[in-house]
Amino acid sequence: MSTRQNYNIVIIGGGSVGTPLAYYLAKKGKKVCVIEKHASTGRGQNRAAIGGIRATHSDPAKIKICGISLDIVRNMKKEHGIDIDWLEGGYLFPVYDTERERALKELLVVQKQFGLNIDWIDVESVKELVPGINDRGLRGATFSPEDGSASPLKTTGAFYKLATEAGVDFKFYENVLSMEMDGDEIKSVKTNKDVYTADLFINAAGGDAREIGKMSGLELPVYPDSHEAGITEPVKSFFKPMVVDIRPDSHSHNYYFYQNIEGQVVFCITPDPKAPGKDSDNTSEFLPLVIKRMIELYPRLRNLRVRRTWRGLYPMTPDGFPIVGFTKDVKNLFLNVGMCGQGYMLGSGLGKIISEIVVDNSKEYDFILDQLSLYRDFSGEEMLK
Repeated sequence: MSTRQNYNIVIIGGGSVGTPLAYYLAKKGKKVCVIEKHASTGRGQNRAAIGGIRATHSDPAKIKICGISLDIVRNMKKEHGIDIDWLEGGYLFPVYDTERERALKELLVVQKQFGLNIDWIDVESVKELVPGINDRGLRGATFSPEDGSASPLKTTGAFYKLATEAGVDFKFYENVLSMEMDGDEIKSVKTNKDVYTADLFINAAGGDAREIGKMSGLELPVYPDSHEAGITEPVKSFFKPMVVDIRPDSHSHNYYFYQNIEGQVVFCITPDPKAPGKDSDNTSEFLPLVIKRMIELYPRLRNLRVRRTWRGLYPMTPDGFPIVGFTKDVKNLFLNVGMCGQGYMLGSGLGKIISEIVVDNSKEYDFILDQLSLYRDFSGEEMLK
């Protein structure tokens, strides 16, 4: 028999986004509940993330959010005594043609205006950072040394520990079935086990965000598509940056890889055409496609043995930007959805920012809410998506 449980804030989704948000809200004194359909936190797209965190974006909102994420993650061990495998290796975007060189150099001006530590580096500097990289036609690269990587599993585990210590209630194995509306407000949320009331509800449901939105009468433009990744056996460290090749070919838009703190090379690719839907079964096409591109760029990877591959979802919006903020249609609903495959790198920073917006009524981040509003024009597209 279901009961009615009352909270200040109910968060739907306990992944890369919902779990840190729960911690920061509880830290500010709010009674918080997280409803999660899986057995534990981070069982959705968090466990498919490859671990990269960069403030190297092309827009002010993501630069600010991920800058805060980086500060939080790099200081997790120092401030909380929890090791999450942080590695400050930087992000490197190698360039082999004049068109991309011009575009990235123009973007550098904007990025520096927003405080990013990033620069254009010459061919010899690229070869020092990634020894053995294919230098045929190499023109240089942009490099942001303060970006890095950590373990998504350990990061979400850290926030779960901190959140429970701060008093957050996590409700696992609970599927949201419906929302009871009272005019333009959510009166309660019903799951397969209980009924929950709150002053504020937050949709942080990742790949399920659109379905959850429909329960309150909202049409959210969040459409998941599938991406695959893989990991090799561990070997002695021989390069540190996340290497991102933004050149498209006939089957993919870009691909990226790095060597983690344990010596494993982790890699991913953006397929073309997209693979829409929620299919998370890995395919036979992924490895031949990505390995061909990786070896062409970095021949030293040739003899590494792949340990496993997997497939996860990118909850995409039409312009590649998240949707963050209150809604005009439902007064007590806040959206934290459509992370477009970057929920892990955005989640920590968004948690802190949203807690200040919701609890402290901070106006510092109004530019983020304006840029990431549900009611924006979705016609553009981020350059470094």
